[in-house]
Amino acid sequence: MTTTRNLLAEQSARFARLDPVIPAQRVAPVGEPVVAALPDGRVVGGVVAFHHHPPGTVSSLWSARYCRELTPLLGSVGAEGLAELLAAARPVLVDGLAAEPDSAVEVIWPSRDAEATRVLLDHGFVPLSVLAIRTTAAPSRPAPVDDRVRVRRGGPSDLTEVLDLAMAELEYSALVGGTVLRPDARDLKAETLRTRLAGDHPVWLAEVDGLVIGLAEGAWSPVAEGSPGSTRLPTGLLGYVNCVSVASGARGLGVGQLLMARAHEEFDTAGARATYLYYNPPNPLSSVFWPRQGYRPLWTIWESRPATGLRHGP
Repeated sequence: MTTTRNLLAEQSARFARLDPVIPAQRVAPVGEPVVAALPDGRVVGGVVAFHHHPPGTVSSLWSARYCRELTPLLGSVGAEGLAELLAAARPVLVDGLAAEPDSAVEVIWPSRDAEATRVLLDHGFVPLSVLAIRTTAAPSRPAPVDDRVRVRRGGPSDLTEVLDLAMAELEYSALVGGTVLRPDARDLKAETLRTRLAGDHPVWLAEVDGLVIGLAEGAWSPVAEGSPGSTRLPTGLLGYVNCVSVASGARGLGVGQLLMARAHEEFDTAGARATYLYYNPPNPLSSVFWPRQGYRPLWTIWESRPATGLRHGP
């Protein structure tokens, strides 16, 4: 009989062959279990977690209000097992959401698994976001086109300028990805940035003649063995990039590249094992910019919005 432990071990071995940076999966997530049988008698499984992001929560800015997340446990089966599992899990994933347009079904899966990509596309999923990682040393600091551009650390007195740049990024991302421009978005962003600017996490600002034209929001992200983050990322001290935004009139000056060179320099000097971030593949700016900074997709976040858009397959 195939057990969850066996499925996890076999799936981890398969993931390691696809992408050696993906950590071993030792513990199944908590949620409602789902099982599917293949025509040849093999069995695969999965876990469905239920997430609610009500008004007033920062997570509601990048998530549907009601989200059902499926974590497949396919062992060594791969795409064939994923198709069967999606069919078996569909009632659990869409139950009660027929009249809820602000809903989503989500699957987070290794970006290099092309076979699974085909299955997910056939079932109505869209790759709205990727978790991308950079494990190589930062390149030498680039020279901006305009040598008046300077980079410095931000502080509490910079809140107004930082908030304006962060909102500009949020509004653009809402056009090209999974971000949702909620009515309370500015208040939520202001509170988050106020805390960040007053704390220990780095915020870098680019300015010309005292005028702030660019923002890079970072954080230190220690990932401990056995923590939730260790199922997605290498363990150790990591650097995290939350938001990069350049004023529209200042693009083309090398501002974003200069900000990230400074961020990478500080992360590397502090001994960060890697740096990571999320970006939207449909975004025509970030999908070009981030690979040039040394980032590549590790996990892809696939979504069907609304949840009832989940299809039965080809």
